[in-house]
Amino acid sequence: MDLLFARSRRRAAARRSDPARRSALDWRTVRAVVLAIMLLGFATEGSRLVENAPAKSTASKQARSVRATCGIPAAYVDAFRKASRGTGLPVSLLAAVAWEESRMNPQAVSGAGARGMLQLMPRTARALTTAPADPRANIVAGARYLRQLLSRFDGNLELALAAYNAGPTAVEKLGGAPSLGTLRYAKNIEARAAGLAAC
Repeated sequence: MDLLFARSRRRAAARRSDPARRSALDWRTVRAVVLAIMLLGFATEGSRLVENAPAKSTASKQARSVRATCGIPAAYVDAFRKASRGTGLPVSLLAAVAWEESRMNPQAVSGAGARGMLQLMPRTARALTTAPADPRANIVAGARYLRQLLSRFDGNLELALAAYNAGPTAVEKLGGAPSLGTLRYAKNIEARAAGLAAC
């Protein structure tokens, strides 16, 4: 038994030291397989949002004020329209981003510190010169930021959405979504925006 164990250890050491004998399975292959599985819908979406559940009475008031067409709360419909006019982005896309980011909660705060309906990081909000506490300013600034990302990625919506989620540097470095969660995020927004195209 000891001889078999020793021989097995020697073979494993030889595989580690000789690249030609290593397994052909590398991180690119694993990533491709996992992405394929995820795209087929077998992976589940992780939530990056720290839930800030409002009180029951506030929740029922918000539910009544949600506009049926795009799920935009009535108090913010004008802000979404203004952001759409200012950036040329469709209201349906902005509503889909807001839903995916915060479930249309203007007081949402993520675990990473992003704030508002469109979940801008404080540093990004400062760069866009917006008031972090103002929900309407958050919507307009988030739309401007998404427009900047679309320009940066030559109009490629999937890359721009991935950059909105994970940061433009990470997307540029890998040439695509840096994680499965980011890829799922972009696909969810694209699907929701297509469903809300009539907004």
